[in-house]
Amino acid sequence: MRILLVSDEESKYIWDFFDKERFRGVELIISCGDLDARYLTFLATMIPAPLVYVHGNHDKKYRIRAPEGCTCIDDAVFEYKGVRLLGMGGAPGRRGPEEQEYTEYEMAKRLKRVSRKVHKAGGVDILVTHAPALGLGDLDDPYHRGFGCFREFIDTEKPKYHFYGHVHLRYGACGKPIEYGETTLLNACGYKLIDIDIGERPPRRRPLRMPGQRLTPPPGLLVPRSVRKNGR
Repeated sequence: MRILLVSDEESKYIWDFFDKERFRGVELIISCGDLDARYLTFLATMIPAPLVYVHGNHDKKYRIRAPEGCTCIDDAVFEYKGVRLLGMGGAPGRRGPEEQEYTEYEMAKRLKRVSRKVHKAGGVDILVTHAPALGLGDLDDPYHRGFGCFREFIDTEKPKYHFYGHVHLRYGACGKPIEYGETTLLNACGYKLIDIDIGERPPRRRPLRMPGQRLTPPPGLLVPRSVRKNGR
């Protein structure tokens, strides 16, 4: 399957000098966040392929004008032509979900909530996120450090691919594929055309965390009283 990956930076080559022939054969467009809604609408209009996206930490404006003809896959398992994708948007930070920023604990809770969907689908082939996984293509500063729960998910579920953005190449991030176990990780900043081969599906795996298992916050993390009271 040929996929167009986009994230973080609108390409003038695409937007101002669109060449239909260059994108012939693209079957799916994936956005890893932080792009103008009009840009995604343009891509969905010009290329005859579905466009799916996750939110970046600068996509609050989507609430006013969401990309047209596109599908948000945040916190969802999306299947297309037999390829299963899990979307988890947002970036590290403490401003909260309204700003698409999450602490490690908050992101881990989100992953726990979707674990049933992942299990029901028999696992996923592609993990689509805005932020990277911890130690796999991230940077050292607090806002561009990856999520440890993403790395745990990759270790447990072993998706064939992990596509992410957030860490721009001009920041010194790695732009080449990273091979980690059974997973290929790729920074989608700008745009990339890739051909993927999922191959034979792996056997069904256990959920990331068993249903009902209490999620223990990391040491030193202050948990809101309402969360402690309800045991969530």
